[in-house]
Amino acid sequence: MHKGIAHFQVGEKIDGYLLIKSVAKGVASNGKPFLTLQLGDHTGEMEAKLWDCNPDDETTFVSSTIIHVTGDIQEYRGKLQLKIKGIRPTTAMDHVKLADFLQCAPIDPEEMFAKITQYIFEMKNANLQRITRHLLKKHREAFLEIPAATKNHHEFVSGLAYHVVSMLDLAKALANLYPSLDTDLLYSGIILHDLGKVIELSGPVGTTYTVEGKLIGHISIMVNEIGQVANELAIEGEEVMVLQHLVLSHHSKGEWGSPKPPLIREAEILHMVDNIDAKMNMLDRAMERVKPGEFSEKLYAMDNRSFYKPTFSN
Repeated sequence: MHKGIAHFQVGEKIDGYLLIKSVAKGVASNGKPFLTLQLGDHTGEMEAKLWDCNPDDETTFVSSTIIHVTGDIQEYRGKLQLKIKGIRPTTAMDHVKLADFLQCAPIDPEEMFAKITQYIFEMKNANLQRITRHLLKKHREAFLEIPAATKNHHEFVSGLAYHVVSMLDLAKALANLYPSLDTDLLYSGIILHDLGKVIELSGPVGTTYTVEGKLIGHISIMVNEIGQVANELAIEGEEVMVLQHLVLSHHSKGEWGSPKPPLIREAEILHMVDNIDAKMNMLDRAMERVKPGEFSEKLYAMDNRSFYKPTFSN
């Protein structure tokens, strides 16, 4: 398979290697079990159904397994789907390795870490700077590997760090327009807002939610950690509570997962910047496979809308 899965169109045939990113079991209307496979490579992913599967299939085709697959690309409910014709697990004879199938951030992780560190270095508020530096140092290794989510946006290796860097740059541009913003608070909130995902998510490959992630969630995890670090560093002051508020409110609404709505100017901007970067990442990646004059597949996280690429567009 010479081109990545993200570049296939309806009617084309696939014959090559793909990574099983996730698996869900189901039962068809005829009573027979099937597997829904999310297959991907370094360019993207696509859903496939393995019908009439048996117990051996369920133990063979599991998350993080590389397979050889043949099939046809079709459209189902506004999304591309692979109709499997042949599938088998790979062996050492196939000479394939996991790293070749993983999507990664377009910037080197160490370069991103250096950029984030520079933002922290420029903070003038010592309390915010110390808390932010301490937590980022504590979770450095996982932070540089973890995706920003299991699906929808920045769901690739080092996706969280890339998301944070993009948000910082966007916030800096906004702060130049609106100098009333407290950039120390805003940058600190951006760096920490999703850092709880290093505990909420299992890791960069076959990412799932941990028990702590399901029961507590990244927002509450990080609010607790900010409080603990403040105690460890003997930091007192309103900054601690306000920073916790930025983390608590960054999803904006209760139905979106935020215990509190943004009630501070920087909290409102943090939510907006987070939303802009997440949606642009979704849109950019979705539109990569769309030809001018055509619509994208339906994007679930964008209210199931299909987006049009104008004929004069790149």
